[in-house]
Amino acid sequence: FLFQRDHFCQITMRILISNDDGYFAPGIAELAQALSEIADITVVAPERDRSGASNSLTLDRPLTWHRAANGFHYVNGTPTDCVHMAVTGLLAELPDMVVSGINSSSNMGDDTIYSGTVAAATEGCLLGLPSIAISLAGHDSKHYETAAWVAGELVQRFARAPFGEPVLLNVNVPDVPRESLQG
Repeated sequence: FLFQRDHFCQITMRILISNDDGYFAPGIAELAQALSEIADITVVAPERDRSGASNSLTLDRPLTWHRAANGFHYVNGTPTDCVHMAVTGLLAELPDMVVSGINSSSNMGDDTIYSGTVAAATEGCLLGLPSIAISLAGHDSKHYETAAWVAGELVQRFARAPFGEPVLLNVNVPDVPRESLQG
């Protein structure tokens, strides 16, 4: 998959992936796998579960950046810290997009105020990047591959027809097999 910036030059899209469940969560692994097939990805996520961290920044201690054995990066801070650190200086090249998730439960209504998943995407948007928060809407969190497929479809749609300004999408995918999706 190539992100076409003009008709003479094609550049692979760069995506920053984050979450609030931590770099070891099954949702982020599934998302990274799916998006790595269509883009260059970098994963920067919290070192531990930071669900409910909202848009908080860590101001009371130094933040550290590490690389895990699986190639993912992790930070001893919040999801917002992860995206902020990555975009404002730790990545050699700015990403074209931020994708956060896959959260293991839905983010709707008041949940979006507290969600670290949505906060990571919000930080990307505030830093001028189109951003997507992806969550599974269900109780058992079985079908991460369905949500990862939806994320890939949205990224490809964005690449074909980008918005004129940064946008934040909060997407809740039913926790069902892909063939059971309707609409």
